[in-house]
Amino acid sequence: MEKISNLWSISLYAVVIGMLLASMLGLSFITGTRRRGTSMGRSMSLPFESGIIPTGSAHLRLPIQYYLVAMFFVIFDVETAILLTWATVVTETGWIGYAAAIVFTLFLGVSLAYLWRAGALDWGPRDRLRQATVTQEDHA
Repeated sequence: MEKISNLWSISLYAVVIGMLLASMLGLSFITGTRRRGTSMGRSMSLPFESGIIPTGSAHLRLPIQYYLVAMFFVIFDVETAILLTWATVVTETGWIGYAAAIVFTLFLGVSLAYLWRAGALDWGPRDRLRQATVTQEDHA
């Protein structure tokens, strides 16, 4: 009987969320502005960005460091989520769970040290490459 009541509450929640989404989409369709053939012309079809008329293309070439920051954020965000969930069951897991969390944290620490040593976190000017080129030219 308890499982049926759980399914009933989840079903009711899903129906309420579906009705809310349908009403929001329906209201935006009904009350939305549709002025394609007005005197404003082409400017009505352009995206509005804080009062500034867009110029140029929206497609930008971002440096690789942008994506590295995103990947590091995801990796260490997942680490935080795992450790926080582990903290809720720490008393049930005992010493084995504690050791697993320590090994997990050490593994991520070693990974971060490797990335740091490999230069993945160096996003400033490449002075090391310039110095290496200068020393090679001096010896030639």
